[in-house]
Amino acid sequence: MLWLKAFHVAAMVTWFAGLFYLPRLFVYHADAGDWISVERFRIMERRLFMIMSVGAIATLLLGSAMIVAAPAYLKMPWLHVKLALVLLLIVYHLLCFKFVRDFAHDRRTHSTKWFRVFNEVPTLLLLGIVILAVVKPG
Repeated sequence: MLWLKAFHVAAMVTWFAGLFYLPRLFVYHADAGDWISVERFRIMERRLFMIMSVGAIATLLLGSAMIVAAPAYLKMPWLHVKLALVLLLIVYHLLCFKFVRDFAHDRRTHSTKWFRVFNEVPTLLLLGIVILAVVKPG
């Protein structure tokens, strides 16, 4: 179980690194005016999304493996809340994919200010998930 947990945390760090940086790229991309910058952001966003998706898949697979290895955790209310936050994180990840696609097709759907606020969501989810996993309240 400790090996699963260690690799789960490492994969989660990879996923969150992308979740923290990709929306920041969206801020810069939404503000970019010249073709060279726009093209550079498209490439960076696409590549970062691929890397963070690998981290997301590994995180979810390893987390699932931990639940299979210790199914008694499913009886604990804190895990249900944590899994709900993870589901929100998956929705956020999919929204990032939508924005990568939008920018790839020259669709700027939101302002830089909107993306700055959007950029804060993973921090809140991370805090909730970590607190639940470490403290295990209730």
